[in-house]
Amino acid sequence: MLKSELLEIIDNGENSGVEFKRDDLRPEQVAKEIVALANFQGGRLLLGVEDDGTISGISREDLETWIMDTVFNRYVHPLIIPFYEEIKIDEKRRVAVISFPQGTEKPYVLRNKGREEIYIRLGSTSRLATREQQARLFQSGGMVHTELPPLYDTDLDCLDLARLKDYLVNIIGDEGEPENRRAWEKRLAGLGFMKIADHGEALCTIAGILLFARNPRKYVRFSGLRWMSFAGTDMSYQAQDDTFINAPLVALGKGKPGDGRYIEDRGLIEIAIDRMGPFISEESDTLKDLVRREREYRYPTGAIREAILNGMAHRDWTKSLEVEAVNYHDRIEIMSPGALQNSMTLEAMLAGQRSVRNPVIREVLRDYGYVDARGMGVRRKIIPLTKELTGKDAQFEVTEDYVRVTIPARVPGAGVSP
Repeated sequence: MLKSELLEIIDNGENSGVEFKRDDLRPEQVAKEIVALANFQGGRLLLGVEDDGTISGISREDLETWIMDTVFNRYVHPLIIPFYEEIKIDEKRRVAVISFPQGTEKPYVLRNKGREEIYIRLGSTSRLATREQQARLFQSGGMVHTELPPLYDTDLDCLDLARLKDYLVNIIGDEGEPENRRAWEKRLAGLGFMKIADHGEALCTIAGILLFARNPRKYVRFSGLRWMSFAGTDMSYQAQDDTFINAPLVALGKGKPGDGRYIEDRGLIEIAIDRMGPFISEESDTLKDLVRREREYRYPTGAIREAILNGMAHRDWTKSLEVEAVNYHDRIEIMSPGALQNSMTLEAMLAGQRSVRNPVIREVLRDYGYVDARGMGVRRKIIPLTKELTGKDAQFEVTEDYVRVTIPARVPGAGVSP
């Protein structure tokens, strides 16, 4: 946003889509305005502007983190991904602009002190919704999936059309690619990769960005994979490797499955396994081709791959944390943010029961063959592959905040195949 555009908005005053606030308020006061705007048509919250339009400027340190992690993550539900920017007015004053589209997972609520309150926008004020107004919001909201909220300031150009064409034509069998931009938007909206608002604007969903965006972390800052490796058994030593792997979930391929298909550009899982390779394997005493030494893997890569894919497919996108893979001397841990979905328990998961939190992401991964069509990767891959290679059992930890899979390192002298 340009400074001139901001000044024009301020000059027009507050309305049903614009709210002025100082930045020294309590988080629940800010969240109340966000909830009301999201339950109407979306809008902009301007911090550093008085109710009368006087520009006082922002003063809170690290305001963006406070807005994203405290206000949106703790007080606003379901998940909204806003667009945050700061506009310089002069040498001493800046205004923060928080923008977000009309919510599609209504009703949005303010969570505070064990209560959930629904606010709506009436003119330039935010008020508690009546029973009738709440009923209309519930009716318009439908089912809630945290992969489907639209992302502000995104459009078709954020996605890799080569990957999308590969998916449509080679993977799911469309006769050809859409003929024009609007046709693309409608086709992708039908698949859950975009959403078209009532006024016609097409925005990417979280699922669309994660699967097909060239740079997912630009739009969903806690997407991708955090990878770390340590020489010891904890994080007290300096990391051997520490990076964020930022890439679309699916690879770009050429050709149809079963007809000479090959990968032209790797996706996140291929990049991750390649990056991990030197840290999860070691040279053996056996020579390959009488020249090179064989590499022995300390873990079954198939189990690691499955654990990462499960983390991406089933994670809770209301949690502003990345999926993590951390390698130690004696184990590798893969952590996925969020508890098990719906009423799933650890015992049920280990027994092979299925419950999908993010069906769009899951279905696309299945279409590509990344995940088992039966949805039993834990029972049929992680558990047996770990036991076969390492001689030990994989461990699973489930809390309200995360699911962690721990794969132990290979016992010396056990099998060597990854």
